[in-house]
Amino acid sequence: MSFKQLRRWIIGPPLRSTEARHQRLTKAKALAVFSSDALSSVAYATEEILLVLAAAGTGILALSLPITASIIVLMLIVAFSYRQTIHAYPSGGGSYIVAKDNLGTMPGLVAGSALLVDYVLTVAVSVSAGVAAITSAFPQLGEHRVLLSVAFIALITLANLRGIRESANIFASPTYFFVVAILAMIAVGLARWLLGIGPDPSFVPGASNAGGAGAVVSGTVAGVAPLTLFLLLRAFSSGCAAMTGVEAISNGVPAFREPESHNAATTLTWMVALLATMFAGISLLAHAFGAIPNEENTIVSQVAEATFGRGVFYYAIQFATMLILVLAANTSFADFPRLGSLMARDGFLPRQLANRGDRLVFANGILILGLLSIALVTVFGGQTHALIPLYAVGVFLSFTLSQSGMVHHWFNLRKEHAARSAWLVPAIVNGVGAVATGVVLVVIAATKFVYGAWMVIILIPLLVRLFFGIRRHYDEVAAELRITKEELGHTITAIHHAAVVPVAGINRALIDALQYAKSLSSTVYAVHVATDSEQAEGFRKEWDEWGFGVHLTILQSPYRSLIQPLVHFIDRIDRRHSKALVTVIVPEFVPRHWWQGILHNQSAFFIKSALLFRKGTVVTSVPYHLRGEAREASAHGRGHGRGHAGSHGKGSGGKSGTSQLIS
Repeated sequence: MSFKQLRRWIIGPPLRSTEARHQRLTKAKALAVFSSDALSSVAYATEEILLVLAAAGTGILALSLPITASIIVLMLIVAFSYRQTIHAYPSGGGSYIVAKDNLGTMPGLVAGSALLVDYVLTVAVSVSAGVAAITSAFPQLGEHRVLLSVAFIALITLANLRGIRESANIFASPTYFFVVAILAMIAVGLARWLLGIGPDPSFVPGASNAGGAGAVVSGTVAGVAPLTLFLLLRAFSSGCAAMTGVEAISNGVPAFREPESHNAATTLTWMVALLATMFAGISLLAHAFGAIPNEENTIVSQVAEATFGRGVFYYAIQFATMLILVLAANTSFADFPRLGSLMARDGFLPRQLANRGDRLVFANGILILGLLSIALVTVFGGQTHALIPLYAVGVFLSFTLSQSGMVHHWFNLRKEHAARSAWLVPAIVNGVGAVATGVVLVVIAATKFVYGAWMVIILIPLLVRLFFGIRRHYDEVAAELRITKEELGHTITAIHHAAVVPVAGINRALIDALQYAKSLSSTVYAVHVATDSEQAEGFRKEWDEWGFGVHLTILQSPYRSLIQPLVHFIDRIDRRHSKALVTVIVPEFVPRHWWQGILHNQSAFFIKSALLFRKGTVVTSVPYHLRGEAREASAHGRGHGRGHAGSHGKGSGGKSGTSQLIS
């Protein structure tokens, strides 16, 4: 099976551009694609609150309930604000577009960089948390958490390369399985609590799955840290991880079926309702059953065990949690490439990120996200708690900039609305959202700074500087390449060439290269690099016998270098023909199979690499294809038709990865 066939088998056949409309998502599928990140956060948000509170003793874990309630209020404010963003910006782009259009380029790039960082962290955190759910049920897998995380990220990357609709088909069932499983657990758990039945008799609060020594027993345990306002704020900021992913739907509005804005807003409402219900339910049951945070046994695992015992339903909950946490990364895979394409279109990221792949997805962005996430998981050892402090800073920074931009947006539209309420009420809603998220941003940055948030705070300005550097490069290139009619004149004149043909041996590829050289210019130089005088004399006699009618220059290379003598010779030709363009014509052969190229030297590749950045020199390849139709064409003198001249006064040959100079 060839590489092309393997690629088609893995990601599927190419899709026509006209099929893009048919790749759009229904509300049910969009909920799976864009909400899995937000919905999955309930698996660890309550635990993050309890982990911080436990530092002051298990006796204050009940404070997780008012903290959960305050986060849910903030969640509703942000969600309602983003509904307005969806209707105001149906083209998508979320915080980046809103901030750039209303607040300026700098705030837009800050929001964009915050989101890009957040998307990478989302993949790393969600997959690591998913693996933690499995290792809670099967502790013997704990030592393989990094390998499992990398494998899951690779699988999600491949699924997204197949296209957004196919990824939705793959991920819809696990998402809804998780939602039903968690809601069922909450319903049964609340019934046990309200009816006074209590947790399953086998449940020991805080006990690890390994049991035995080291298990945390129930009861009130004194903490090592005092209960302070700072501790409460830390718990609140950690629990705000539940809000990650709320903005995802506003970023991907164009992926919805028509009417896009209406369907996206409806899906956002569904998502927030489910998210608030599950978050509140898990926090309430964790308090009711006395769950205590444990590194080896997650809070969701403890609540499931208290509700169902260690039976089939418990393992179903763990399996559903693992699936949603791993597949929550899909939200980032839907939004990171789309945001990258928008920033690339504006010239702030490499233009390759703006190109759609065979399956009508931004494949380059998907691959980059996968690689960055794998690197992050590897560096942090797949530990969710080590990644969480890095997590929420970028989220709330983008929230604040987006809501501030929307306030500016509504004030700009006040002249277009006769009724004051048409613009003032939405502006107030977004203003409340901006203030609320701004305050939370300060709290998160202050409470998590020394725990790792400093890395994100430093990284975002560095990314913004990088974006401006990329844009400056594109602007400089455009300015240098721009030409006016006055500069060009009325006609395009012909260029005179001085052709140089590197020669390693006399063969069919050389014949094609010499024919091509003579078709360009009457000034043709054949040059051969020899490593000893005896070999040089033998080759000169052979050249004279063939009588090509082209003068041969032999360069001695006592240090066995091919490139340096050739470059020095081209320098002399350049000085001798100052009004001509030096064109280096490299004869190459192309093996029938890609792997056969490994068996030969890469002289042609090195020649082209050395000359690519030489000003005023064109490098052209004349490939000779072995054992194919190209061989017959070459025998009839048509091999020169396959030369590939470079652009901007320089060139590079085609197929350099699997071809080389005959030697």
